[in-house]
Amino acid sequence: MNNSQRVGADSAADGRGTDRSQARRAELIAIGRRLFADTPYDALSMDDIARGAGVAKGLIYYYFRNKRGYYLAIIEDSVAELLAQVTRTRDLPPVERVRQTVDGYLRYAEHHQAAYRATVNGGVGSDAEVLAIRDGVREQLVATIAELAWGRTAPPLVARLALVGWMASVEGVTLDWLNHPELNRETVRSLLVRGLRDTLCAIEDMTPQCPAPLLPLD
Repeated sequence: MNNSQRVGADSAADGRGTDRSQARRAELIAIGRRLFADTPYDALSMDDIARGAGVAKGLIYYYFRNKRGYYLAIIEDSVAELLAQVTRTRDLPPVERVRQTVDGYLRYAEHHQAAYRATVNGGVGSDAEVLAIRDGVREQLVATIAELAWGRTAPPLVARLALVGWMASVEGVTLDWLNHPELNRETVRSLLVRGLRDTLCAIEDMTPQCPAPLLPLD
């Protein structure tokens, strides 16, 4: 590969390529999400991926360098969609934003189970990069809830700690719910919103400067 080809490959891999290359990359990611939704990571070879995508294997290497890079790009794309789901409520009243934020999170997990499980569980063998992506999601969601509750994204440490604990319970409840689809999403949402209300009340008891907003029983 000469220098100009190498620059083109690097640009495609990090998203700075042309509109056409970005569209092609997005298409490959969408295909990869479907492939990895049906088959575990270790069971898919690059030949399998290329065959499933209907492209030459070299094209996957061109955009993502290797199978791991492809997988991480898919996880990052999935996370971006999750965050878009839970942050598209800025025009709603605060109470309704809480309800819709939790509902958007559950809706994403319900419709993208493989990507959600991979992100929350740490990907392939507790992959450090996937864990870092997951931690980034947690931080953004905690900041979103803090902004909804107190109008600021950086609350006192005890308040942040309590919200991180609630977020961990959200992940655990959601993972278990995915194994019990007979329970409807509205019931799970209500459970999580009530848990958040209790968490915010506990925060208020310990840090009066963070009063608990009035949340619905849902």
